[in-house]
Amino acid sequence: MAPEEKIAVTGSTGALGSLVAHHLAELGVPQRLLVRDTSRAPRLPGAAARSFDYADRTASIKALEGIEVLFMVSAPESEHRMQLHSTFIDAAVAAGVKHVVYTSFSAASTEAEFTLAREHYATEEYLRASPARFTFLRDSFYLDFLPDLAGKDRVIRGPAGRGHFAPVARADVARTAARILATASEHASATYEMTGPQSLDMSDVAQILGTARGENITFLDESIDQAYASRAGYGAPQWQLDAWVSTYTAIASNAMAKVSDHIEIITGTAPMSFQDYLRR
Repeated sequence: MAPEEKIAVTGSTGALGSLVAHHLAELGVPQRLLVRDTSRAPRLPGAAARSFDYADRTASIKALEGIEVLFMVSAPESEHRMQLHSTFIDAAVAAGVKHVVYTSFSAASTEAEFTLAREHYATEEYLRASPARFTFLRDSFYLDFLPDLAGKDRVIRGPAGRGHFAPVARADVARTAARILATASEHASATYEMTGPQSLDMSDVAQILGTARGENITFLDESIDQAYASRAGYGAPQWQLDAWVSTYTAIASNAMAKVSDHIEIITGTAPMSFQDYLRR
Protein backbone atom coordinates (compact mmCIF):
# COMPACT_ATOMS: atom_id res chain seq x y z
CA MET A 1 0.00 0.00 0.00
CA ALA A 2 1.33 3.39 -0.96
CA PRO A 3 1.42 5.64 2.14
CA GLU A 4 -0.63 8.37 0.44
CA GLU A 5 -3.44 6.00 -0.59
CA LYS A 6 -6.29 7.20 1.64
CA ILE A 7 -9.40 7.01 -0.58
CA ALA A 8 -11.23 3.79 -1.44
CA VAL A 9 -13.86 3.35 -4.14
CA THR A 10 -16.41 0.54 -4.26
CA GLY A 11 -18.17 -0.43 -7.48
CA SER A 12 -15.24 0.45 -9.73
CA THR A 13 -16.22 -2.32 -12.14
CA GLY A 14 -19.75 -0.92 -12.34
CA ALA A 15 -21.35 1.94 -14.24
CA LEU A 16 -21.03 4.65 -11.56
CA GLY A 17 -18.00 3.56 -9.56
CA SER A 18 -15.85 3.13 -12.67
CA LEU A 19 -16.58 6.73 -13.69
CA VAL A 20 -15.68 7.97 -10.20
CA ALA A 21 -12.42 6.02 -10.27
CA HIS A 22 -11.48 7.46 -13.67
CA HIS A 23 -12.22 11.02 -12.50
CA LEU A 24 -10.07 10.56 -9.40
CA ALA A 25 -7.25 9.26 -11.60
CA GLU A 26 -7.58 12.33 -13.82
CA LEU A 27 -7.35 14.52 -10.72
CA GLY A 28 -4.15 12.70 -9.74
CA VAL A 29 -5.67 11.33 -6.53
CA PRO A 30 -4.30 7.95 -5.34
CA GLN A 31 -7.07 5.46 -4.65
CA ARG A 32 -7.83 1.89 -3.69
CA LEU A 33 -10.37 0.05 -5.81
CA LEU A 34 -12.50 -2.37 -3.81
CA VAL A 35 -13.77 -5.17 -6.05
CA ARG A 36 -14.88 -8.76 -5.77
CA ASP A 37 -12.51 -9.84 -8.55
CA THR A 38 -9.27 -7.85 -8.73
CA SER A 39 -8.61 -9.05 -12.29
CA ARG A 40 -11.59 -6.98 -13.44
CA ALA A 41 -10.52 -3.75 -11.75
CA PRO A 42 -9.71 -0.86 -14.12
CA ARG A 43 -6.01 -0.22 -14.62
CA LEU A 44 -5.54 3.40 -13.56
CA PRO A 45 -2.51 5.43 -12.51
CA GLY A 46 -2.24 5.69 -8.73
CA ALA A 47 -4.82 2.94 -8.18
CA ALA A 48 -4.44 -0.41 -6.43
CA ALA A 49 -7.11 -3.11 -6.27
CA ARG A 50 -8.18 -5.07 -3.19
CA SER A 51 -10.72 -7.88 -2.92
CA PHE A 52 -13.77 -7.43 -0.70
CA ASP A 53 -17.44 -8.35 -0.36
CA TYR A 54 -20.22 -6.38 1.32
CA ALA A 55 -21.25 -9.50 3.21
CA ASP A 56 -17.71 -10.44 4.35
CA ARG A 57 -16.77 -8.36 7.37
CA THR A 58 -13.27 -9.83 7.71
CA ALA A 59 -12.34 -9.31 4.05
CA SER A 60 -13.77 -5.79 4.10
CA ILE A 61 -11.80 -4.79 7.20
CA LYS A 62 -8.60 -6.06 5.59
CA ALA A 63 -9.34 -4.27 2.30
CA LEU A 64 -10.03 -0.98 4.11
CA GLU A 65 -6.99 -0.87 6.39
CA GLY A 66 -5.36 2.57 6.19
CA ILE A 67 -8.27 4.14 4.32
CA GLU A 68 -9.68 7.45 5.57
CA VAL A 69 -12.38 8.28 3.00
CA LEU A 70 -14.69 5.66 1.45
CA PHE A 71 -16.95 6.01 -1.58
CA MET A 72 -19.74 3.54 -0.88
CA VAL A 73 -21.91 2.65 -3.84
CA SER A 74 -25.09 0.97 -2.65
CA ALA A 75 -25.06 -2.83 -2.85
CA PRO A 76 -26.99 -4.57 -5.66
CA GLU A 77 -30.76 -4.50 -5.21
CA SER A 78 -31.98 -7.41 -3.11
CA GLU A 79 -34.24 -8.07 -0.16
CA HIS A 80 -31.10 -8.31 2.00
CA ARG A 81 -29.44 -5.05 0.91
CA MET A 82 -29.77 -3.27 4.25
CA GLN A 83 -28.06 -6.17 6.00
CA LEU A 84 -25.19 -5.95 3.51
CA HIS A 85 -24.90 -2.21 4.07
CA SER A 86 -24.81 -2.46 7.85
CA THR A 87 -22.20 -5.26 7.74
CA PHE A 88 -20.00 -3.22 5.42
CA ILE A 89 -20.36 0.01 7.40
CA ASP A 90 -19.44 -1.84 10.60
CA ALA A 91 -16.37 -3.20 8.81
CA ALA A 92 -15.40 0.28 7.63
CA VAL A 93 -15.64 1.65 11.16
CA ALA A 94 -13.62 -1.28 12.51
CA ALA A 95 -10.95 -0.62 9.88
CA GLY A 96 -10.65 3.01 10.96
CA VAL A 97 -12.42 4.71 8.03
CA LYS A 98 -13.15 8.28 9.05
CA HIS A 99 -15.57 9.46 6.34
CA VAL A 100 -18.12 7.63 4.16
CA VAL A 101 -19.57 9.19 1.00
CA TYR A 102 -22.71 7.19 0.25
CA THR A 103 -24.85 7.07 -2.90
CA SER A 104 -28.36 7.46 -1.54
CA PHE A 105 -31.57 8.33 -3.38
CA SER A 106 -33.76 11.36 -3.93
CA ALA A 107 -36.57 11.83 -1.39
CA ALA A 108 -35.23 9.04 0.81
CA SER A 109 -37.34 8.59 3.93
CA THR A 110 -39.04 5.93 5.99
CA GLU A 111 -42.25 6.48 4.01
CA ALA A 112 -40.77 7.12 0.56
CA GLU A 113 -43.09 6.19 -2.30
CA PHE A 114 -40.21 4.51 -4.14
CA THR A 115 -39.72 1.42 -2.02
CA LEU A 116 -35.95 1.19 -2.46
CA ALA A 117 -35.54 4.77 -1.22
CA ARG A 118 -36.61 3.50 2.21
CA GLU A 119 -33.53 1.25 2.31
CA HIS A 120 -31.37 4.20 1.34
CA TYR A 121 -32.78 6.24 4.20
CA ALA A 122 -32.17 3.38 6.63
CA THR A 123 -28.55 3.30 5.44
CA GLU A 124 -28.26 7.06 5.94
CA GLU A 125 -29.52 6.69 9.50
CA TYR A 126 -27.11 3.83 10.17
CA LEU A 127 -24.24 6.02 9.02
CA ARG A 128 -25.48 8.97 11.10
CA ALA A 129 -25.36 6.72 14.18
CA SER A 130 -21.83 5.49 13.41
CA PRO A 131 -18.61 7.20 14.52
CA ALA A 132 -17.71 8.01 10.90
CA ARG A 133 -18.33 11.34 9.20
CA PHE A 134 -20.71 11.12 6.25
CA THR A 135 -21.78 12.77 3.03
CA PHE A 136 -24.95 11.67 1.24
CA LEU A 137 -25.43 11.97 -2.50
CA ARG A 138 -29.17 11.68 -3.08
CA ASP A 139 -29.29 10.69 -6.74
CA SER A 140 -32.44 11.14 -8.78
CA PHE A 141 -33.33 8.48 -11.36
CA TYR A 142 -30.59 8.23 -13.96
CA LEU A 143 -30.96 9.70 -17.44
CA ASP A 144 -29.01 6.64 -18.58
CA PHE A 145 -32.02 4.47 -17.74
CA LEU A 146 -34.70 6.47 -19.55
CA PRO A 147 -34.09 5.32 -23.17
CA ASP A 148 -34.79 1.74 -22.06
CA LEU A 149 -38.29 2.58 -20.79
CA ALA A 150 -39.87 2.57 -24.26
CA GLY A 151 -41.05 -0.87 -25.33
CA LYS A 152 -40.77 -2.36 -28.81
CA ASP A 153 -44.08 -0.67 -29.61
CA ARG A 154 -42.50 2.72 -28.75
CA VAL A 155 -44.71 3.19 -25.68
CA ILE A 156 -43.56 4.02 -22.15
CA ARG A 157 -45.97 2.46 -19.65
CA GLY A 158 -46.36 3.16 -15.97
CA PRO A 159 -48.51 4.90 -13.33
CA ALA A 160 -46.56 8.18 -13.35
CA GLY A 161 -49.50 10.47 -14.18
CA ARG A 162 -48.42 14.07 -14.76
CA GLY A 163 -45.86 13.91 -11.98
CA HIS A 164 -42.44 15.46 -12.52
CA PHE A 165 -38.91 14.38 -11.62
CA ALA A 166 -35.42 15.75 -12.32
CA PRO A 167 -33.33 12.87 -13.71
CA VAL A 168 -29.54 13.10 -13.67
CA ALA A 169 -26.74 11.58 -15.74
CA ARG A 170 -24.45 9.09 -14.00
CA ALA A 171 -21.52 11.01 -15.50
CA ASP A 172 -22.56 14.16 -13.63
CA VAL A 173 -22.94 12.30 -10.33
CA ALA A 174 -19.52 10.68 -10.84
CA ARG A 175 -17.60 13.89 -11.50
CA THR A 176 -19.29 15.49 -8.50
CA ALA A 177 -18.48 12.52 -6.28
CA ALA A 178 -14.81 12.65 -7.32
CA ARG A 179 -14.57 16.34 -6.35
CA ILE A 180 -16.17 15.59 -2.98
CA LEU A 181 -13.85 12.64 -2.30
CA ALA A 182 -10.80 14.74 -3.11
CA THR A 183 -11.87 17.40 -0.57
CA ALA A 184 -13.96 15.29 1.79
CA SER A 185 -13.44 17.37 4.93
CA GLU A 186 -15.26 20.27 3.26
CA HIS A 187 -18.38 18.14 2.80
CA ALA A 188 -18.80 16.46 6.19
CA SER A 189 -22.43 16.03 7.33
CA ALA A 190 -23.72 17.33 3.97
CA THR A 191 -26.62 15.93 1.99
CA TYR A 192 -26.55 16.84 -1.70
CA GLU A 193 -29.39 16.49 -4.17
CA MET A 194 -28.03 15.07 -7.43
CA THR A 195 -30.45 16.18 -10.17
CA GLY A 196 -30.34 17.21 -13.78
CA PRO A 197 -31.34 20.72 -14.93
CA GLN A 198 -34.91 19.82 -15.98
CA SER A 199 -38.09 18.83 -14.19
CA LEU A 200 -39.80 16.44 -16.61
CA ASP A 201 -42.94 14.35 -16.70
CA MET A 202 -43.10 11.07 -18.61
CA SER A 203 -44.78 12.70 -21.59
CA ASP A 204 -41.78 15.03 -21.78
CA VAL A 205 -39.45 12.03 -21.66
CA ALA A 206 -41.34 10.32 -24.48
CA GLN A 207 -41.33 13.48 -26.62
CA ILE A 208 -37.61 14.19 -26.13
CA LEU A 209 -36.66 10.57 -26.75
CA GLY A 210 -38.88 10.37 -29.84
CA THR A 211 -37.41 13.53 -31.31
CA ALA A 212 -33.87 12.25 -30.79
CA ARG A 213 -34.69 8.92 -32.44
CA GLY A 214 -36.92 10.28 -35.16
CA GLU A 215 -39.77 8.11 -33.87
CA ASN A 216 -43.23 8.63 -32.42
CA ILE A 217 -42.79 7.58 -28.79
CA THR A 218 -45.70 8.03 -26.41
CA PHE A 219 -46.46 7.64 -22.72
CA LEU A 220 -49.36 5.50 -21.47
CA ASP A 221 -50.41 6.27 -17.91
CA GLU A 222 -51.27 2.85 -16.46
CA SER A 223 -53.29 2.27 -13.34
CA ILE A 224 -51.40 0.60 -10.50
CA ASP A 225 -53.27 -2.66 -11.12
CA GLN A 226 -52.37 -2.51 -14.81
CA ALA A 227 -48.74 -1.85 -13.94
CA TYR A 228 -48.49 -4.92 -11.75
CA ALA A 229 -50.31 -7.06 -14.31
CA SER A 230 -48.08 -5.94 -17.20
CA ARG A 231 -44.94 -6.83 -15.23
CA ALA A 232 -46.17 -10.07 -13.63
CA GLY A 233 -44.92 -12.21 -16.50
CA TYR A 234 -41.26 -11.55 -15.67
CA GLY A 235 -41.44 -13.86 -12.66
CA ALA A 236 -39.79 -11.32 -10.38
CA PRO A 237 -40.21 -11.54 -6.59
CA GLN A 238 -42.76 -9.26 -4.96
CA TRP A 239 -40.19 -6.79 -3.57
CA GLN A 240 -38.84 -6.24 -7.08
CA LEU A 241 -42.29 -5.80 -8.60
CA ASP A 242 -43.01 -3.23 -5.90
CA ALA A 243 -39.80 -1.40 -6.78
CA TRP A 244 -40.59 -1.38 -10.51
CA VAL A 245 -44.11 -0.04 -10.04
CA SER A 246 -43.14 2.47 -7.35
CA THR A 247 -40.56 3.91 -9.75
CA TYR A 248 -43.56 5.44 -11.53
CA THR A 249 -45.77 6.17 -8.53
CA ALA A 250 -42.85 8.04 -6.95
CA ILE A 251 -42.74 10.26 -10.03
CA ALA A 252 -46.50 10.72 -9.83
CA SER A 253 -46.12 11.94 -6.24
CA ASN A 254 -43.88 14.86 -7.35
CA ALA A 255 -41.51 14.06 -4.47
CA MET A 256 -38.57 14.27 -6.89
CA ALA A 257 -39.77 17.24 -8.95
CA LYS A 258 -37.41 19.90 -7.63
CA VAL A 259 -34.26 20.80 -9.58
CA SER A 260 -31.12 21.23 -7.47
CA ASP A 261 -28.03 23.32 -8.24
CA HIS A 262 -25.70 21.26 -6.04
CA ILE A 263 -23.81 19.67 -8.94
CA GLU A 264 -23.00 23.04 -10.48
CA ILE A 265 -22.05 24.56 -7.12
CA ILE A 266 -19.61 21.72 -6.34
CA THR A 267 -18.08 21.29 -9.80
CA GLY A 268 -18.55 24.69 -11.44
CA THR A 269 -20.28 23.06 -14.42
CA ALA A 270 -24.02 22.51 -14.88
CA PRO A 271 -25.29 18.93 -15.32
CA MET A 272 -26.44 17.78 -18.73
CA SER A 273 -30.06 17.80 -19.89
CA PHE A 274 -31.82 14.76 -21.36
CA GLN A 275 -31.29 16.22 -24.84
CA ASP A 276 -27.56 16.65 -24.07
CA TYR A 277 -27.34 13.07 -22.85
CA LEU A 278 -29.02 11.67 -25.97
CA ARG A 279 -26.73 13.69 -28.24
CA ARG A 280 -23.72 12.21 -26.45
